[in-house]
Amino acid sequence: MYKPSLIAGTIFAMTAVILGAFGAHYLKTIFTPEILTSFETGVKYQFYHAFALIALGVYAKFSTHSVKWIYRLLTIGTLFFSGSIYALCYFKGTMQIGLGGVGIITPIGGVIMITGWAMWLINILKIKE
Repeated sequence: MYKPSLIAGTIFAMTAVILGAFGAHYLKTIFTPEILTSFETGVKYQFYHAFALIALGVYAKFSTHSVKWIYRLLTIGTLFFSGSIYALCYFKGTMQIGLGGVGIITPIGGVIMITGWAMWLINILKIKE
């Protein structure tokens, strides 16, 4: 088991539940449907990667070095991707549009997550049965 991955996954899952509930009960009263849909996308991806990090922490059968890098990539990618979506939704929803490039963080986070998944795939393919 890889404890940092389990901790990050659990924290991501817990905060995704909190943010999802916050969006469903409060933010829907102040966000437009378009902004709320974006917010929900951030929550979904956070949840997906929470489960992935927990699975990585429990089931990974490859080197600790590889597990650490996959953990780092998925964690940082999720923080960038979902975190920037939350920030963008907040700024748009409160009409504080002075974003100045925050939107570029979302695709960077996505690329980092994809890199983590690719590294995971490569390590799976190296496993000899």
